[in-house]
This record gives sequence, structure tokens and C-alpha cells, in this order.
Amino acid sequence: MEENVNKAIKYMLLASFLFALMGVSAKELSDNLSTIEVVFFRNVFGVFFILFSIYKSPLKQIGGKFWLLIFRGVAGFSALLFFFYNIANIPLGEAMTFSKTSTIFTALLAYFFLKEHIGFKGWIGVFIGFIGILFIAQFDGSTLKKTDYLGILSGVGAALAYTSIRELRKFYDSRAIVLSFMGVGTVLPLLFMIFSEFYTNPNLDFMLGTFMMPKSEDWIFIILLGIFSTYAQIYMTKAYSFAKAGIVGTVSYSNIVFSIILGLFMGDSFPSFIVLFGIILIVLSGIMVSKK
Repeated sequence: MEENVNKAIKYMLLASFLFALMGVSAKELSDNLSTIEVVFFRNVFGVFFILFSIYKSPLKQIGGKFWLLIFRGVAGFSALLFFFYNIANIPLGEAMTFSKTSTIFTALLAYFFLKEHIGFKGWIGVFIGFIGILFIAQFDGSTLKKTDYLGILSGVGAALAYTSIRELRKFYDSRAIVLSFMGVGTVLPLLFMIFSEFYTNPNLDFMLGTFMMPKSEDWIFIILLGIFSTYAQIYMTKAYSFAKAGIVGTVSYSNIVFSIILGLFMGDSFPSFIVLFGIILIVLSGIMVSKK
């Protein structure tokens, strides 16, 4: 048992580091490409990877929940879109922290829609998490910045995707569920980039952007983006197969630390005391909710 837990921790630490490297690759690409194009390249790599896997070993599933499958894809795509936009515009560690609020929103969605028990400690964790969000956003009672509300929406989108997976895994092969996310995340960016040829709106820059042919150095980061994200998913899945979700989920918050450190090397400023305090609150909240 202890050996399995140690393996789970090692796999999750590796996955967290790879997720942080994925963020670095996305941030580098954002200097030359729009967010919607970066999301396209992030997903199109995965589509070919999953299709090859299905070719080698055909799907074995019941099916029957097509629209829920599409919903999972749209929710996951939206979360990734908002996440990558934030990566391009705020420090990497803060963008990663916003995405990790998905644990809080998943608990709430599971409570209201799946009737899952949260418990007293879980509710305290949810409350602490929302306080942490206010600190990271440095909300002063007036308005939230675009990156703040998109960061929160990235957590909500991921939570919707995770919650739908709990139902979908009863009917579909896990590869079909991942393919729904990556397939939607490939097709919708193409449509948005075509639409952007005829319409522009600065307020919608997180989802609109014309296609720009990547430069030679961009292709290196596009390939790295695909490799890091794919293997991060693989090692995260392995981690959850060796230990309880509460243990693995706690270790997963190490990607915030990795992201802050890598962000500093990329020129990000070190988080202010207020932001750092907010990050700590969200990590504490996630741990409490995951162990409710």
C-alpha cells in the first residue's frame, strides 16, 4: 500500500511539473499567436494521439449520452481557452491558481446536481477558497479585471467538465471522453478563426483571432506543448490509479509552485503578499474539499 502511495506521489509530481511546462510553452507561443490559435494547436496534437490509440485498440463502450459528451467537450474547451488567455496576460502561477479553483466548484456542482455530501469541513474549505479568490483578484468592491473573471470561469468550466465525466465514464471509454474535449477544442477554434477574418472585437480577444502561420521557433513550442500536455495527462491518470483522490489531489497543487518558479525564469514578478496569501488559501481550500 505504501509503495503504491509513493508511486502516486511521484507520478503526480511529474504530471504537475509537465503541466507547468505546458503553461510555459503556451506563454511563449502567446507572444506571436492568438489564444484561440494556441488552443487549436494544443488540441489537434491530442486528437491524432487519441485516434491512433483507438486505431490500435478499438473503443469498448455502451454509449448513449452523446449530448452530455458534447457538453463535456465544450466545457473543457472553454476552461482551456480562458486558462490560456490568462497565461498570456498574467503571471503563470496566478493563472494556474485560478484554474485550480475547479476543485471548489466541482464540490459545489456535485452537491447540487449529484447530491454528493460535502460535510462541515468541506463547506469551510469552499468558504476559504472564495476568500482566496478575492485576494488573488485583489477585489476592492468595484469591478473585476477581465483576467479575474476569466480565471474564475476557467475553474467553473473545468468543474463542469469534471462533473460530467463522473456520469460519462459509466457509458464511454475514457479515450472517447478525452476525444470529445480535444475534438471540440480543435473544431471550434477553426470556426472562431474563420469568423475572425470578418469580425473583430477587442473585448472578445480571448476567443477571436485570425490564423497566423507559426514561425520556425514557434513550431518547437507547439510540439513541446503537445508533448507536455499529453504526458501530463498520462502521468496524472497513473497517479489516480495508485492512490486515493484526496492524496493525489493534494499533491497536484505542487503545479502552482512549479508554475511560480518557472514564471520567475520567464520574467514574471514574484507574487505580492496579498496574492500569495490568496494562493495559500486556495491550496488549503482544495485540500479540505478533496478530503471532505
